[in-house]
Amino acid sequence: MGVNFNLSRNHYLLLGIVCGFLFSYYSPHDYTEYVAECPEVTENADTLLNLEHNNEFEPQLNLDQKPMIAKKTVKNIIRPRYYYSELGIREKLFVGVLTTTENVDTYATAINRTAAHLVNKIKFFIHADNVKSNFNLKNIVGFTDTREHLRPFHMLKYLADNYLDEYDFFLLLTDTTYVNARTVRQHLQHLSITLDVYMGTKLEDNAFNREETDETVRNDYCDLHAGIILSSGVIRKIRANLDWCVRNSVSNNHSANIGKCVKYSTKIKSCHQTWQGIDITSYHLNSYKIYRDFHLIAKEIRFNNAAMIYPITTTDDFYLLHAYFSRVHLKQNSEVKRMLLEDAMQISNGTLTNDILEVRWPLGVPKSNPPESRHDVVPWIALNTTHSFMWNSEVNIQRLSAVDEEDMRNVLNKTILEATRNNPDAEFRGIHTAYKRFDAVRGMDYRLLLNFYDRRLKKMVQKSFEVIKPISLIEIVPSPYVTESTRVAILLPTFENQVLETEQFLESYEKTCMDSQDNTFLMLIFLYHAETPSKGDEDVFLPLKNIALALTEKHKQDGSRVAWVSIRLPVEISSKVSSNHQYYSSFYGPHTRMSFAAVDLALRKIGLESLVMLCSNAASFRPDFLNRVRMNTIQGFQVYSPIGFMMYPCEWTGLCKPCENCDVGQSSGYFDRANYDVVSFYSNDYVFARKQLEQLLPIVRNDRDIVNLLSTNSTQPITSSTITNIIDLFTLSNSKIHVLRAIEPNLRYGRSIANFLSNDPYGEQFAKLHCSEEAERRQCIRIASKKQIGDVFVQYSKQFENREVV
Repeated sequence: MGVNFNLSRNHYLLLGIVCGFLFSYYSPHDYTEYVAECPEVTENADTLLNLEHNNEFEPQLNLDQKPMIAKKTVKNIIRPRYYYSELGIREKLFVGVLTTTENVDTYATAINRTAAHLVNKIKFFIHADNVKSNFNLKNIVGFTDTREHLRPFHMLKYLADNYLDEYDFFLLLTDTTYVNARTVRQHLQHLSITLDVYMGTKLEDNAFNREETDETVRNDYCDLHAGIILSSGVIRKIRANLDWCVRNSVSNNHSANIGKCVKYSTKIKSCHQTWQGIDITSYHLNSYKIYRDFHLIAKEIRFNNAAMIYPITTTDDFYLLHAYFSRVHLKQNSEVKRMLLEDAMQISNGTLTNDILEVRWPLGVPKSNPPESRHDVVPWIALNTTHSFMWNSEVNIQRLSAVDEEDMRNVLNKTILEATRNNPDAEFRGIHTAYKRFDAVRGMDYRLLLNFYDRRLKKMVQKSFEVIKPISLIEIVPSPYVTESTRVAILLPTFENQVLETEQFLESYEKTCMDSQDNTFLMLIFLYHAETPSKGDEDVFLPLKNIALALTEKHKQDGSRVAWVSIRLPVEISSKVSSNHQYYSSFYGPHTRMSFAAVDLALRKIGLESLVMLCSNAASFRPDFLNRVRMNTIQGFQVYSPIGFMMYPCEWTGLCKPCENCDVGQSSGYFDRANYDVVSFYSNDYVFARKQLEQLLPIVRNDRDIVNLLSTNSTQPITSSTITNIIDLFTLSNSKIHVLRAIEPNLRYGRSIANFLSNDPYGEQFAKLHCSEEAERRQCIRIASKKQIGDVFVQYSKQFENREVV
């Protein structure tokens, strides 16, 4: 009798609870009997328990086996130096010429002169068994292996080892082939460099070895005399199979040996005369002679389109062919240029203006930048064939320099030639007006209005022309390295009546240079009169010497110091130094050659490797000015002559507002072009120039030589009389020193005249000053601008008129 148990879902739940209770009741509570104790885990657990009780967390660093060494070393990525190396950009054409030592000075030189400047690289390959070292041609490669049939493979190996990754195509030829390099380069621009290229002119039957009987094989190879063009991919495959090529080169025909090697290495079956629609042809002269039959050959279309012409028998033929094809290419370029100009002018078909399309004359030359203010307007200068008018605000008429005069003649001749070509009946009679303007963006512009006599109309006519010499070729002129850390030795000559100006200069020099620890050295040059005491309390320069000693002691730790040297003027010169010289812009007055005496005697204390700046005690400058002196003065290359800003005595005149730190402006002063007191140079450059012109300008070795320097007869040649300052010295010497003269806003003059007028409030002493008749008027100081003087004149004129009316 069976028993049926019907268990519901609740029964399973109750059964599970009972089993779990029993299992938990009989299971052990101490797990240490069954689990092995791990020391590290136990220690960490105890530490955590302690931290829980102390409520402080202290991180523990595991430094064992640290740092971990990477299994694979990371390689640093080395970037190429140039972009074209990383991008795989290569030059287009390399030319290799097989020649002999006998032909290096003839055929090879002719090829080099006619093709080297038109291709990227050219090399000549010869045997090196008896190679000379005095070849005028330097791009020669010699092979010691004298086996003639292996010479092409030596050349291919040399190209593969040295120039494979630098050029896309290689042109191989002999020294009896003229290369029309412009045509070859033009055709190669359209060929793809991703495919193997084996191009040229196929061998003719009479050019192949007679032992070869298969005529189809003869015409599979390119003729080396007609030039063989190989791509870099073909050269790379030849290098991998060069041993096979050498073993199988049994013929003395270079064309066949190269062709077999190319066929085996690249599987190119035959020479391609046309590839990707490009046909690089050659012309075989056969029985023609260039000097005799050139007028017949020049009429053939195949000759004019040829890239290579062979065989050439004389060097004169190379130059004749080069002159002819250069003229052909010039005509083609002129025609292309004319068509481009016509297309550009008619690009909009009249619907849009040329200003909108930025089409201007001449095409490709940018227009002038619009001026930001009226001060930036580039003026037009009126001129004729010999003089320019209103060259600047100070000069009304000035003689053209030799370069400008020749340039004006060339422009005028070209304009007259163009005018007579367009109108043969026009006969040039003269210039009506002419203007020129130099724009740094556009170039030199000319506007000419010329008088012509029209023989057909029998009357005078005027025609206007616009001529431009655009800035087309921009050249970077290399300059020696200069730095802003060079020590500047400042020479400061001082006359007896300029003690106050020198004291003010020393005060400014301390703030500008010594306090900022600028790398400078100041040497005072005291110019004593003949009878003036130079020692004791009667020394007129004693205050300056005390200041120099005090400044040197104060800044001794910084290495800055102030020294001095004394010069005794002769009696003849002492009597000529007067207060009347205050009217001159130069603090030397009319005796500007005194600068040579000061430098000649002071350089003995400095040395021949120093950067020297001859300064004026009437000047003041900022630190930026000294940096420009260091950058613009280059040893053996350039001297620097800044054009300082002469400030008006505003406090005395009352016509302007005095402000030493304000920007330069027309109302506060002017740039004094006639002042050459401040100039910087290197000592050895100055000494070299002085020795060259010692016959015209005696060197001052002691105080007694000053008379010889200043008493040079003015009736001597003009070159002698024009040496009045150091800039003239460098200009007239035969040295290759450049003279840089530019305006310098941070160099200010005017201290001397301001001090003089401060003691003369009513202008009584100033009225007695005047420039001598021998001196040019531009050497005198101006106390106000023309506009300011004009306003004062108008104001007083109105007051005078009002008084008369009253």
